[in-house]
Amino acid sequence: MPENNQSIIHPCPFSKGYGIPEAQAWLLLKVYFVYRLVLACLFISMYYGRVTPSLLGSLNDQLFHYCSEVYLLLTLASGFLLRFRLASYSFQAQFLLFSDILLLTLIMHASGGIKSGIGILLAVSVASGGVTIGGRCAMFFAAIASLLVLADEIYADLTDSFATTSYTYAGMLGAAFLTIALLSYVLAKRSESLLKLAEQHQQTIANLEELNHYIIQHLQTGIIITNRKQNVQLANTAALKMLNLPKKPAQLCDISVRLAEDFSDWLHNKDLDQSLLTLANQTEIRIRFMLLPTGGRSFYMLILEDIALYNQHVQQSKLASLGRLTASIAHEIRNPLGAISHAGQLLSENPDFSSQDRRLTQIIQSNSARVNQIIEDILQLSRRQASRREKIQLKPWLAHYLETFMLEQMIEPKAFNLQFDQGSLTAFIDPGHLKQILDNLCRNALTYGSPEQGPIILRGFMAQKSPCIEVIDNGPGIEREHLSHLFEPFFTTSNKGTGLGLFICKELAELNQAKLGYYFTESQRSSFRLYLSDADKSFN
Repeated sequence: MPENNQSIIHPCPFSKGYGIPEAQAWLLLKVYFVYRLVLACLFISMYYGRVTPSLLGSLNDQLFHYCSEVYLLLTLASGFLLRFRLASYSFQAQFLLFSDILLLTLIMHASGGIKSGIGILLAVSVASGGVTIGGRCAMFFAAIASLLVLADEIYADLTDSFATTSYTYAGMLGAAFLTIALLSYVLAKRSESLLKLAEQHQQTIANLEELNHYIIQHLQTGIIITNRKQNVQLANTAALKMLNLPKKPAQLCDISVRLAEDFSDWLHNKDLDQSLLTLANQTEIRIRFMLLPTGGRSFYMLILEDIALYNQHVQQSKLASLGRLTASIAHEIRNPLGAISHAGQLLSENPDFSSQDRRLTQIIQSNSARVNQIIEDILQLSRRQASRREKIQLKPWLAHYLETFMLEQMIEPKAFNLQFDQGSLTAFIDPGHLKQILDNLCRNALTYGSPEQGPIILRGFMAQKSPCIEVIDNGPGIEREHLSHLFEPFFTTSNKGTGLGLFICKELAELNQAKLGYYFTESQRSSFRLYLSDADKSFN
Protein backbone atom coordinates (compact mmCIF):
# COMPACT_ATOMS: atom_id res chain seq x y z
CA MET A 1 0.00 0.00 0.00
CA PRO A 2 1.38 3.41 -0.86
CA GLU A 3 2.53 5.59 1.94
CA ASN A 4 0.02 8.30 1.01
CA ASN A 5 -2.78 6.19 2.53
CA GLN A 6 -1.28 6.74 5.99
CA SER A 7 -2.33 10.44 5.81
CA ILE A 8 -6.04 9.51 5.66
CA ILE A 9 -8.06 9.86 8.91
CA HIS A 10 -11.11 7.67 9.52
CA PRO A 11 -13.02 9.65 12.22
CA CYS A 12 -16.25 7.60 12.38
CA PRO A 13 -15.96 4.15 14.01
CA PHE A 14 -19.19 3.07 12.26
CA SER A 15 -17.96 4.00 8.77
CA LYS A 16 -14.44 2.62 8.47
CA GLY A 17 -14.34 3.23 4.74
CA TYR A 18 -14.98 6.97 5.02
CA GLY A 19 -11.78 8.95 5.36
CA ILE A 20 -10.60 12.54 5.28
CA PRO A 21 -7.09 13.64 4.31
CA GLU A 22 -5.23 14.49 7.50
CA ALA A 23 -4.33 18.07 6.58
CA GLN A 24 -7.89 18.82 5.45
CA ALA A 25 -9.40 17.22 8.59
CA TRP A 26 -7.35 19.32 11.02
CA LEU A 27 -8.11 22.46 8.98
CA LEU A 28 -11.87 21.77 9.21
CA LEU A 29 -11.54 21.27 12.95
CA LYS A 30 -9.73 24.59 13.31
CA VAL A 31 -12.52 26.38 11.39
CA TYR A 32 -15.12 24.73 13.62
CA PHE A 33 -13.13 25.81 16.70
CA VAL A 34 -13.09 29.43 15.51
CA TYR A 35 -16.86 29.30 14.96
CA ARG A 36 -17.41 27.97 18.50
CA LEU A 37 -15.06 30.56 19.99
CA VAL A 38 -16.91 33.43 18.26
CA LEU A 39 -20.28 32.00 19.33
CA ALA A 40 -19.17 31.53 22.97
CA CYS A 41 -17.83 35.09 23.10
CA LEU A 42 -21.13 36.41 21.71
CA PHE A 43 -23.11 34.58 24.38
CA ILE A 44 -20.91 35.99 27.15
CA SER A 45 -20.80 39.53 25.76
CA MET A 46 -24.55 39.63 25.16
CA TYR A 47 -25.20 38.34 28.67
CA TYR A 48 -22.96 40.88 30.45
CA GLY A 49 -23.60 43.76 28.09
CA ARG A 50 -27.35 43.83 28.04
CA VAL A 51 -28.61 47.22 27.02
CA THR A 52 -31.95 46.13 25.58
CA PRO A 53 -34.28 43.31 26.56
CA SER A 54 -33.27 39.98 25.04
CA LEU A 55 -34.61 36.41 24.93
CA LEU A 56 -31.18 35.08 25.96
CA GLY A 57 -31.56 33.66 29.46
CA SER A 58 -35.13 34.94 29.73
CA LEU A 59 -36.42 31.70 31.28
CA ASN A 60 -33.46 30.77 33.47
CA ASP A 61 -30.82 33.45 33.70
CA GLN A 62 -28.51 31.46 35.96
CA LEU A 63 -28.61 28.37 33.69
CA PHE A 64 -27.80 30.54 30.68
CA HIS A 65 -24.89 32.10 32.60
CA TYR A 66 -23.36 28.80 33.66
CA CYS A 67 -23.82 27.13 30.29
CA SER A 68 -22.27 30.08 28.42
CA GLU A 69 -19.21 30.08 30.66
CA VAL A 70 -18.83 26.31 30.42
CA TYR A 71 -19.23 26.60 26.64
CA LEU A 72 -16.40 29.17 26.51
CA LEU A 73 -14.14 27.19 28.84
CA LEU A 74 -14.62 23.95 26.86
CA THR A 75 -13.94 25.83 23.63
CA LEU A 76 -10.69 27.26 25.02
CA ALA A 77 -9.66 23.83 26.32
CA SER A 78 -10.38 22.27 22.91
CA GLY A 79 -8.26 25.02 21.31
CA PHE A 80 -5.33 24.05 23.56
CA LEU A 81 -5.75 20.36 22.63
CA LEU A 82 -6.06 21.30 18.98
CA ARG A 83 -2.97 23.52 18.99
CA PHE A 84 -0.67 20.82 20.37
CA ARG A 85 -2.70 17.84 19.11
CA LEU A 86 -2.70 16.25 22.54
CA ALA A 87 -5.64 14.03 21.59
CA SER A 88 -6.63 12.22 18.42
CA TYR A 89 -8.65 13.95 15.76
CA SER A 90 -11.62 11.61 16.16
CA PHE A 91 -11.84 12.22 19.91
CA GLN A 92 -11.61 16.00 19.60
CA ALA A 93 -14.17 16.23 16.80
CA GLN A 94 -16.69 13.97 18.55
CA PHE A 95 -16.20 15.75 21.88
CA LEU A 96 -16.76 19.17 20.33
CA LEU A 97 -19.93 18.04 18.55
CA PHE A 98 -21.45 16.30 21.56
CA SER A 99 -20.70 19.21 23.93
CA ASP A 100 -21.97 21.65 21.31
CA ILE A 101 -25.33 19.89 20.95
CA LEU A 102 -25.78 19.42 24.71
CA LEU A 103 -24.84 22.96 25.77
CA LEU A 104 -26.74 24.66 22.94
CA THR A 105 -29.85 22.70 23.95
CA LEU A 106 -29.47 23.90 27.56
CA ILE A 107 -28.88 27.48 26.39
CA MET A 108 -31.96 27.19 24.16
CA HIS A 109 -34.02 25.95 27.13
CA ALA A 110 -32.72 28.77 29.36
CA SER A 111 -33.76 31.28 26.69
CA GLY A 112 -37.32 30.07 26.31
CA GLY A 113 -37.07 27.03 24.06
CA ILE A 114 -37.43 26.77 20.31
CA LYS A 115 -39.08 30.18 19.97
CA SER A 116 -35.80 31.83 21.02
CA GLY A 117 -34.31 30.87 17.64
CA ILE A 118 -31.22 29.31 19.19
CA GLY A 119 -32.32 25.89 17.97
CA ILE A 120 -31.22 26.83 14.48
CA LEU A 121 -27.62 26.84 15.78
CA LEU A 122 -27.98 23.09 16.30
CA ALA A 123 -28.38 22.77 12.53
CA VAL A 124 -24.91 24.33 12.16
CA SER A 125 -23.54 21.77 14.63
CA VAL A 126 -25.19 18.87 12.77
CA ALA A 127 -23.83 20.18 9.45
CA SER A 128 -20.40 20.50 11.03
CA GLY A 129 -20.64 16.89 12.17
CA GLY A 130 -21.34 15.81 8.61
CA VAL A 131 -18.22 17.64 7.43
CA THR A 132 -15.77 16.87 10.26
CA ILE A 133 -16.84 13.30 11.06
CA GLY A 134 -19.25 12.15 8.34
CA GLY A 135 -20.55 8.65 7.73
CA ARG A 136 -23.07 7.08 10.07
CA CYS A 137 -21.76 9.24 12.92
CA ALA A 138 -23.38 12.30 11.29
CA MET A 139 -26.76 10.52 11.46
CA PHE A 140 -26.04 9.60 15.08
CA PHE A 141 -25.39 13.20 16.17
CA ALA A 142 -28.40 14.42 14.18
CA ALA A 143 -30.56 11.91 16.04
CA ILE A 144 -29.16 13.11 19.39
CA ALA A 145 -29.93 16.74 18.48
CA SER A 146 -33.47 15.85 17.39
CA LEU A 147 -34.14 13.85 20.57
CA LEU A 148 -32.79 16.61 22.81
CA VAL A 149 -34.99 19.24 21.12
CA LEU A 150 -38.01 16.98 21.46
CA ALA A 151 -37.10 16.13 25.09
CA ASP A 152 -36.82 19.83 25.88
CA GLU A 153 -40.34 20.42 24.57
CA ILE A 154 -41.72 17.45 26.51
CA TYR A 155 -40.00 18.61 29.71
CA ALA A 156 -41.31 22.16 29.28
CA ASP A 157 -44.80 20.82 28.62
CA LEU A 158 -44.75 18.62 31.74
CA THR A 159 -43.38 21.37 34.01
CA ASP A 160 -45.25 24.23 32.37
CA SER A 161 -41.92 26.00 31.88
CA PHE A 162 -42.99 27.67 28.61
CA ALA A 163 -46.13 29.63 28.02
CA THR A 164 -46.74 27.56 24.91
CA THR A 165 -45.03 24.53 23.42
CA SER A 166 -44.67 23.66 19.74
CA TYR A 167 -44.20 20.00 18.97
CA THR A 168 -44.69 20.71 15.27
CA TYR A 169 -41.78 23.17 15.19
CA ALA A 170 -39.67 20.69 17.19
CA GLY A 171 -40.51 17.92 14.73
CA MET A 172 -39.68 20.09 11.74
CA LEU A 173 -36.38 21.09 13.34
CA GLY A 174 -35.54 17.44 14.03
CA ALA A 175 -36.46 16.54 10.45
CA ALA A 176 -34.15 19.29 9.24
CA PHE A 177 -31.34 17.86 11.35
CA LEU A 178 -31.86 14.36 9.93
CA THR A 179 -32.10 15.74 6.38
CA ILE A 180 -28.79 17.56 6.77
CA ALA A 181 -27.21 14.44 8.26
CA LEU A 182 -28.65 12.26 5.47
CA LEU A 183 -27.18 14.53 2.83
CA SER A 184 -23.87 14.39 4.65
CA TYR A 185 -24.10 10.60 4.77
CA VAL A 186 -24.79 10.39 1.01
CA LEU A 187 -21.87 12.65 0.29
CA ALA A 188 -19.74 10.59 2.66
CA LYS A 189 -20.69 7.37 0.85
CA ARG A 190 -19.81 8.93 -2.47
CA SER A 191 -16.54 10.18 -1.03
CA GLU A 192 -15.91 6.71 0.38
CA SER A 193 -16.44 5.04 -3.01
CA LEU A 194 -14.21 7.60 -4.71
CA LEU A 195 -11.55 7.05 -2.08
CA LYS A 196 -11.68 3.28 -2.60
CA LEU A 197 -11.44 3.77 -6.35
CA ALA A 198 -8.51 6.13 -5.87
CA GLU A 199 -6.82 3.59 -3.59
CA GLN A 200 -7.30 0.86 -6.19
CA HIS A 201 -5.85 3.07 -8.90
CA GLN A 202 -3.02 4.08 -6.60
CA GLN A 203 -2.31 0.43 -5.82
CA THR A 204 -2.35 -0.41 -9.53
CA ILE A 205 0.04 2.45 -10.27
CA ALA A 206 2.28 1.38 -7.38
CA ASN A 207 2.33 -2.21 -8.69
CA LEU A 208 3.17 -1.00 -12.18
CA GLU A 209 5.92 1.20 -10.78
CA GLU A 210 7.37 -1.73 -8.85
CA LEU A 211 7.14 -3.93 -11.96
CA ASN A 212 8.81 -1.29 -14.13
CA HIS A 213 11.49 -0.75 -11.50
CA TYR A 214 12.13 -4.51 -11.28
CA ILE A 215 12.35 -4.85 -15.06
CA ILE A 216 14.69 -1.87 -15.40
CA GLN A 217 16.92 -3.04 -12.54
CA HIS A 218 17.27 -6.56 -14.01
CA LEU A 219 17.94 -5.58 -17.61
CA GLN A 220 21.32 -6.66 -18.95
CA THR A 221 21.48 -3.37 -20.78
CA GLY A 222 22.61 -0.49 -18.59
CA ILE A 223 20.06 2.32 -18.21
CA ILE A 224 20.69 5.82 -16.81
CA ILE A 225 17.95 8.49 -16.60
CA THR A 226 19.04 12.12 -16.32
CA ASN A 227 17.62 15.59 -16.83
CA ARG A 228 18.91 18.50 -18.87
CA LYS A 229 21.12 19.65 -16.00
CA GLN A 230 22.77 16.19 -16.02
CA ASN A 231 21.37 15.24 -12.60
CA VAL A 232 21.09 11.44 -12.55
CA GLN A 233 17.55 10.35 -11.62
CA LEU A 234 17.99 6.58 -11.98
CA ALA A 235 20.74 4.07 -12.72
CA ASN A 236 19.91 0.37 -12.88
CA THR A 237 22.03 -2.48 -11.55
CA ALA A 238 23.50 -3.33 -14.95
CA ALA A 239 24.73 0.25 -15.44
CA LEU A 240 26.38 0.32 -12.00
CA LYS A 241 28.12 -3.02 -12.69
CA MET A 242 29.32 -1.88 -16.11
CA LEU A 243 30.71 1.35 -14.67
CA ASN A 244 32.09 -0.32 -11.50
CA LEU A 245 30.16 2.11 -9.28
CA PRO A 246 28.93 1.20 -5.77
CA LYS A 247 25.87 3.51 -5.91
CA LYS A 248 23.96 5.86 -8.19
CA PRO A 249 26.10 8.89 -9.13
CA ALA A 250 24.72 12.37 -8.56
CA GLN A 251 25.69 13.78 -11.98
CA LEU A 252 27.08 12.51 -15.28
CA CYS A 253 30.42 14.19 -14.61
CA ASP A 254 30.82 11.87 -11.60
CA ILE A 255 30.92 9.01 -14.11
CA SER A 256 33.13 10.67 -16.70
CA VAL A 257 33.89 14.22 -17.78
CA ARG A 258 34.02 12.94 -21.38
CA LEU A 259 30.49 11.53 -21.03
CA ALA A 260 29.17 14.85 -19.67
CA GLU A 261 30.76 16.74 -22.57
CA ASP A 262 29.36 14.31 -25.17
CA PHE A 263 25.89 14.62 -23.61
CA SER A 264 26.08 18.43 -23.79
CA ASP A 265 27.18 18.23 -27.43
CA TRP A 266 24.23 15.94 -28.21
CA LEU A 267 21.77 18.42 -26.70
CA HIS A 268 22.90 20.95 -29.32
CA ASN A 269 23.43 18.46 -32.18
CA LYS A 270 21.10 15.44 -32.25
CA ASP A 271 23.32 13.65 -34.78
CA LEU A 272 25.97 13.11 -32.07
CA ASP A 273 23.84 10.53 -30.25
CA GLN A 274 26.64 8.18 -29.14
CA SER A 275 29.63 8.22 -26.85
CA LEU A 276 32.42 5.71 -26.33
CA LEU A 277 33.64 5.42 -22.75
CA THR A 278 36.84 3.57 -21.78
CA LEU A 279 37.02 2.55 -18.12
CA ALA A 280 40.10 2.14 -15.96
CA ASN A 281 40.15 -1.65 -16.58
CA GLN A 282 40.18 -1.00 -20.35
CA THR A 283 36.54 -2.05 -20.72
CA GLU A 284 34.82 -0.15 -23.51
CA ILE A 285 31.23 1.01 -23.02
CA ARG A 286 29.15 2.41 -25.86
CA ILE A 287 26.50 4.91 -24.68
CA ARG A 288 23.50 6.05 -26.73
CA PHE A 289 21.39 9.12 -25.88
CA MET A 290 17.58 9.20 -26.16
CA LEU A 291 14.88 11.76 -25.30
CA LEU A 292 12.13 10.73 -22.85
CA PRO A 293 9.28 13.29 -23.00
CA THR A 294 7.08 13.03 -19.87
CA GLY A 295 4.33 15.61 -19.71
CA GLY A 296 5.72 19.08 -19.25
CA ARG A 297 9.24 17.87 -18.33
CA SER A 298 11.83 16.14 -20.43
CA PHE A 299 14.19 13.45 -19.24
CA TYR A 300 16.95 11.71 -21.13
CA MET A 301 17.84 8.02 -21.23
CA LEU A 302 21.40 6.81 -21.64
CA ILE A 303 21.68 3.21 -22.88
CA LEU A 304 24.96 1.52 -21.96
CA GLU A 305 26.21 -1.43 -24.00
CA ASP A 306 29.28 -3.46 -23.19
CA ILE A 307 31.34 -3.64 -26.39
CA ALA A 308 32.59 -7.10 -25.37
CA LEU A 309 29.01 -8.35 -25.03
CA TYR A 310 28.11 -6.80 -28.36
CA ASN A 311 31.12 -8.47 -29.97
CA GLN A 312 30.02 -11.76 -28.46
CA HIS A 313 26.67 -11.57 -30.26
CA VAL A 314 28.42 -10.61 -33.49
CA GLN A 315 30.84 -13.47 -32.99
CA GLN A 316 28.03 -15.97 -32.52
CA SER A 317 26.35 -14.74 -35.68
CA LYS A 318 29.63 -14.91 -37.57
CA LEU A 319 30.33 -18.45 -36.39
CA ALA A 320 26.84 -19.56 -37.35
CA SER A 321 27.30 -18.21 -40.90
CA LEU A 322 30.79 -19.66 -41.11
CA GLY A 323 29.52 -23.00 -39.86
CA ARG A 324 26.91 -23.30 -42.58
CA LEU A 325 29.45 -22.42 -45.28
CA THR A 326 32.27 -24.66 -44.04
CA ALA A 327 29.98 -27.64 -43.45
CA SER A 328 28.88 -27.66 -47.07
CA ILE A 329 32.43 -27.10 -48.39
CA ALA A 330 33.96 -29.76 -46.13
CA HIS A 331 31.51 -32.42 -47.25
CA GLU A 332 32.19 -31.59 -50.91
CA ILE A 333 35.99 -31.81 -50.41
CA ARG A 334 36.01 -34.93 -48.24
CA ASN A 335 34.69 -37.31 -50.91
CA PRO A 336 37.31 -36.58 -53.60
CA LEU A 337 39.99 -36.32 -50.91
CA GLY A 338 39.09 -39.81 -49.70
CA ALA A 339 39.38 -41.12 -53.26
CA ILE A 340 42.79 -39.46 -53.72
CA SER A 341 44.08 -40.85 -50.43
CA HIS A 342 42.80 -44.35 -51.22
CA ALA A 343 44.32 -44.26 -54.71
CA GLY A 344 47.67 -43.12 -53.29
CA GLN A 345 47.62 -45.98 -50.78
CA LEU A 346 46.93 -48.53 -53.54
CA LEU A 347 49.73 -47.12 -55.68
CA SER A 348 52.17 -47.40 -52.78
CA GLU A 349 51.46 -51.15 -52.62
CA ASN A 350 52.63 -51.68 -56.23
CA PRO A 351 55.85 -53.79 -56.06
CA ASP A 352 57.07 -52.45 -59.43
CA PHE A 353 57.31 -48.87 -58.17
CA SER A 354 60.73 -47.34 -57.86
CA SER A 355 61.86 -45.61 -54.68
CA GLN A 356 61.18 -42.23 -56.32
CA ASP A 357 57.63 -43.25 -57.14
CA ARG A 358 57.07 -44.48 -53.58
CA ARG A 359 58.29 -41.10 -52.33
CA LEU A 360 55.64 -39.43 -54.51
CA THR A 361 52.89 -41.65 -53.06
CA GLN A 362 54.05 -40.78 -49.54
CA ILE A 363 53.73 -37.09 -50.44
CA ILE A 364 50.17 -37.77 -51.67
CA GLN A 365 49.24 -39.55 -48.43
CA SER A 366 50.84 -37.02 -46.05
CA ASN A 367 49.25 -34.04 -47.77
CA SER A 368 45.89 -35.81 -47.91
CA ALA A 369 46.15 -36.37 -44.19
CA ARG A 370 47.00 -32.70 -43.69
CA VAL A 371 44.03 -31.55 -45.79
CA ASN A 372 41.82 -33.94 -43.85
CA GLN A 373 43.04 -32.39 -40.58
CA ILE A 374 42.22 -28.92 -41.94
CA ILE A 375 38.72 -30.14 -42.76
CA GLU A 376 38.35 -31.52 -39.22
CA ASP A 377 39.41 -28.18 -37.75
CA ILE A 378 37.00 -26.30 -39.98
CA LEU A 379 34.17 -28.64 -39.04
CA GLN A 380 34.82 -27.78 -35.40
CA LEU A 381 33.79 -24.23 -36.27
CA SER A 382 30.61 -25.43 -37.97
CA ARG A 383 29.70 -27.50 -34.88
CA ARG A 384 30.44 -24.67 -32.47
CA GLN A 385 27.65 -24.13 -29.95
CA ALA A 386 26.72 -20.92 -28.18
CA SER A 387 28.68 -20.10 -25.05
CA ARG A 388 27.16 -21.50 -21.84
CA ARG A 389 29.13 -19.59 -19.29
CA GLU A 390 29.21 -20.36 -15.61
CA LYS A 391 31.16 -19.39 -12.52
CA ILE A 392 34.22 -21.59 -11.91
CA GLN A 393 36.95 -21.59 -9.27
CA LEU A 394 40.16 -21.52 -11.32
CA LYS A 395 42.56 -23.14 -8.87
CA PRO A 396 40.77 -26.50 -8.41
CA TRP A 397 39.55 -26.45 -12.02
CA LEU A 398 43.05 -25.97 -13.47
CA ALA A 399 44.51 -28.62 -11.16
CA HIS A 400 41.94 -31.15 -12.36
CA TYR A 401 42.37 -30.08 -15.99
CA LEU A 402 46.17 -30.44 -15.89
CA GLU A 403 45.92 -33.88 -14.32
CA THR A 404 43.48 -35.02 -17.02
CA PHE A 405 45.52 -33.46 -19.85
CA MET A 406 48.72 -35.22 -18.81
CA LEU A 407 46.90 -38.56 -18.69
CA GLU A 408 45.42 -37.98 -22.15
CA GLN A 409 48.79 -36.97 -23.63
CA MET A 410 50.65 -39.68 -21.66
CA ILE A 411 53.35 -37.32 -20.43
CA GLU A 412 55.17 -37.16 -17.12
CA PRO A 413 53.85 -34.84 -14.35
CA LYS A 414 57.14 -32.92 -14.28
CA ALA A 415 56.46 -31.59 -17.80
CA PHE A 416 54.06 -28.99 -16.33
CA ASN A 417 54.21 -26.74 -13.29
CA LEU A 418 50.99 -25.19 -11.97
CA GLN A 419 51.44 -21.85 -10.19
CA PHE A 420 48.98 -19.51 -8.47
CA ASP A 421 49.82 -15.99 -7.32
CA GLN A 422 46.44 -15.61 -5.59
CA GLY A 423 44.49 -18.06 -3.48
CA SER A 424 41.01 -17.59 -4.91
CA LEU A 425 40.24 -16.68 -8.53
CA THR A 426 36.77 -16.97 -10.06
CA ALA A 427 36.05 -16.73 -13.77
CA PHE A 428 32.88 -16.56 -15.85
CA ILE A 429 33.36 -18.79 -18.90
CA ASP A 430 32.12 -21.92 -20.65
CA PRO A 431 34.22 -24.77 -19.14
CA GLY A 432 34.14 -26.73 -22.41
CA HIS A 433 35.45 -23.76 -24.38
CA LEU A 434 38.15 -23.10 -21.77
CA LYS A 435 39.32 -26.73 -22.06
CA GLN A 436 39.54 -26.45 -25.87
CA ILE A 437 41.60 -23.26 -25.61
CA LEU A 438 44.01 -24.71 -23.04
CA ASP A 439 44.29 -28.02 -24.94
CA ASN A 440 45.51 -26.16 -28.01
CA LEU A 441 47.88 -23.87 -26.07
CA CYS A 442 49.38 -26.72 -24.02
CA ARG A 443 49.82 -28.96 -27.10
CA ASN A 444 51.56 -26.11 -28.92
CA ALA A 445 53.83 -25.62 -25.88
CA LEU A 446 54.73 -29.32 -25.92
CA THR A 447 55.39 -29.26 -29.68
CA TYR A 448 57.20 -25.92 -30.11
CA GLY A 449 58.10 -24.82 -26.57
CA SER A 450 61.19 -27.00 -25.91
CA PRO A 451 59.78 -28.89 -22.88
CA GLU A 452 63.13 -30.70 -22.50
CA GLN A 453 64.66 -27.44 -21.24
CA GLY A 454 62.30 -27.19 -18.28
CA PRO A 455 58.67 -27.56 -17.26
CA ILE A 456 55.93 -25.62 -19.00
CA ILE A 457 54.33 -23.20 -16.53
CA LEU A 458 50.55 -22.93 -16.24
CA ARG A 459 49.99 -19.84 -14.10
CA GLY A 460 46.87 -18.23 -12.61
CA PHE A 461 46.93 -14.62 -11.36
CA MET A 462 45.11 -11.25 -11.42
CA ALA A 463 46.03 -8.79 -14.18
CA GLN A 464 44.25 -5.58 -15.15
CA LYS A 465 41.59 -6.38 -12.50
CA SER A 466 40.71 -9.62 -14.30
CA PRO A 467 41.58 -13.28 -13.62
CA CYS A 468 44.23 -14.44 -16.03
CA ILE A 469 45.66 -17.81 -17.17
CA GLU A 470 49.15 -17.85 -18.66
CA VAL A 471 50.96 -20.67 -20.51
CA ILE A 472 54.74 -20.08 -20.47
CA ASP A 473 57.08 -22.32 -22.49
CA ASN A 474 60.84 -22.46 -23.11
CA GLY A 475 60.81 -22.09 -26.89
CA PRO A 476 62.52 -19.44 -28.99
CA GLY A 477 59.24 -17.53 -29.37
CA ILE A 478 57.54 -16.12 -32.42
CA GLU A 479 59.31 -13.71 -34.70
CA ARG A 480 58.11 -10.16 -34.23
CA GLU A 481 57.24 -9.75 -37.92
CA HIS A 482 54.81 -12.67 -37.56
CA LEU A 483 53.02 -11.36 -34.45
CA SER A 484 50.47 -9.31 -36.38
CA HIS A 485 49.34 -12.44 -38.28
CA LEU A 486 49.48 -14.85 -35.34
CA PHE A 487 45.74 -15.33 -34.91
CA GLU A 488 44.78 -15.20 -38.59
CA PRO A 489 43.22 -18.34 -40.06
CA PHE A 490 45.60 -20.66 -41.96
CA PHE A 491 48.66 -18.71 -40.85
CA THR A 492 51.43 -21.02 -39.63
CA THR A 493 55.22 -21.09 -39.57
CA SER A 494 55.32 -24.89 -39.38
CA ASN A 495 54.88 -27.34 -42.23
CA LYS A 496 52.98 -29.61 -39.81
CA GLY A 497 50.32 -27.15 -38.65
CA THR A 498 47.04 -26.10 -40.24
CA GLY A 499 47.03 -22.51 -38.97
CA LEU A 500 43.55 -22.89 -37.47
CA GLY A 501 44.35 -23.79 -33.87
CA LEU A 502 45.10 -20.29 -32.56
CA PHE A 503 42.36 -18.83 -34.73
CA ILE A 504 39.81 -21.15 -33.10
CA CYS A 505 41.20 -20.26 -29.64
CA LYS A 506 40.81 -16.56 -30.40
CA GLU A 507 37.24 -17.07 -31.61
CA LEU A 508 36.32 -19.08 -28.51
CA ALA A 509 37.86 -16.44 -26.23
CA GLU A 510 35.85 -13.63 -27.84
CA LEU A 511 32.73 -15.79 -27.67
CA ASN A 512 33.17 -15.84 -23.86
CA GLN A 513 34.10 -12.13 -23.55
CA ALA A 514 37.69 -13.12 -22.88
CA LYS A 515 40.89 -11.87 -24.47
CA LEU A 516 43.74 -14.04 -25.77
CA GLY A 517 47.12 -12.54 -26.56
CA TYR A 518 50.79 -13.40 -27.03
CA TYR A 519 53.36 -11.81 -24.68
CA PHE A 520 56.94 -11.99 -23.51
CA THR A 521 57.53 -12.37 -19.79
CA GLU A 522 60.02 -10.27 -17.84
CA SER A 523 62.58 -13.01 -18.41
CA GLN A 524 61.79 -12.88 -22.17
CA ARG A 525 60.05 -16.24 -22.21
CA SER A 526 57.26 -16.89 -24.69
CA SER A 527 53.75 -16.96 -23.23
CA PHE A 528 50.09 -16.96 -24.20
CA ARG A 529 47.87 -15.05 -21.78
CA LEU A 530 44.10 -15.46 -21.50
CA TYR A 531 42.18 -12.65 -19.73
CA LEU A 532 38.85 -13.88 -18.39
CA SER A 533 35.68 -12.17 -17.12
CA ASP A 534 35.62 -11.80 -13.36
CA ALA A 535 32.67 -13.85 -12.05
CA ASP A 536 32.21 -11.47 -9.11
CA LYS A 537 31.59 -8.55 -11.50
CA SER A 538 29.79 -10.37 -14.32
CA PHE A 539 26.07 -11.10 -14.57
CA ASN A 540 24.01 -13.57 -16.53
